Amino acid sequence: MSRKNRAFLKWAGGKFKLVDALNRHLPAGQRLVEPFVGAGSVFLNTEYDEYLLCDINQDLIDLYNIVKRQPETYIQAAKALFVDRMNNKEAYYDARKHFNSSCDPFLRAIYFLYLNRHGFNGLCRYNQKGEFNVPFGSYKKPYFPEKEIRIFAEKAQRAEFRCISYEQAFELVTDGDVIYCDPPYAPLSTTASFTTYVGAGFSLDDQALLARYSRHTALERGIPVLISNHDIPLTRELYHGARLESIQVQRNISQKGSARTKVDELMALYDDTYHEEQE
Repeated sequence: MSRKNRAFLKWAGGKFKLVDALNRHLPAGQRLVEPFVGAGSVFLNTEYDEYLLCDINQDLIDLYNIVKRQPETYIQAAKALFVDRMNNKEAYYDARKHFNSSCDPFLRAIYFLYLNRHGFNGLCRYNQKGEFNVPFGSYKKPYFPEKEIRIFAEKAQRAEFRCISYEQAFELVTDGDVIYCDPPYAPLSTTASFTTYVGAGFSLDDQALLARYSRHTALERGIPVLISNHDIPLTRELYHGARLESIQVQRNISQKGSARTKVDELMALYDDTYHEEQE
């Protein structure tokens, strides 16, 4: 693709900087299935006929379905929150309170974008009660991504959005599909930890189970699976039998630019043809 499209959400671990490398590794197919869609940068920068885009965050999936079905109504409603009087700590925490107390998907979708763009580092985090708890970000003038929402809405006509687990997403794949997995990344060290933005976290057991699902799907069903993760000894062991390639990518792990360093990222491709060549 000649021009890369940015997601309209800020997202920790977003794949915008990786899309060129991912396009080199993703096999051809009719439909791309993403069990961990996140902000959708891979969806926005690939060309498949169809997409099945999944995530366990109900707010995220509701937002995408609303943008898909009624983009103009959504844009006008969300844009009203991106004004100077809403860009302060008191207004932010009031909006966060309304978001957490509301059960209306459209209202939550409006607040979700506001919180995403005004909250600290674009984080998406909930407490054990399921309440969004990211603090105010203190940005001078948060950007309203109207152009990006329109681009997303147009391409979303080719996509189905489902709030399901990665295990359920794997059960829905069929011939002609290609799977791309962008799970919460394994910790870089034994002292590092990661709690996913929904639920109880993505454990090392989940990492191993995802690798097993991927191997079996490629070997037994002939459906290729590409996974990205940190390039560390643990992931190289987990993804044994896959075609492995390491690339460098800048990770935005701090607000300070000096702390945004490049780390090795692993691309693991499970492909039945590749496995047969090794046997």
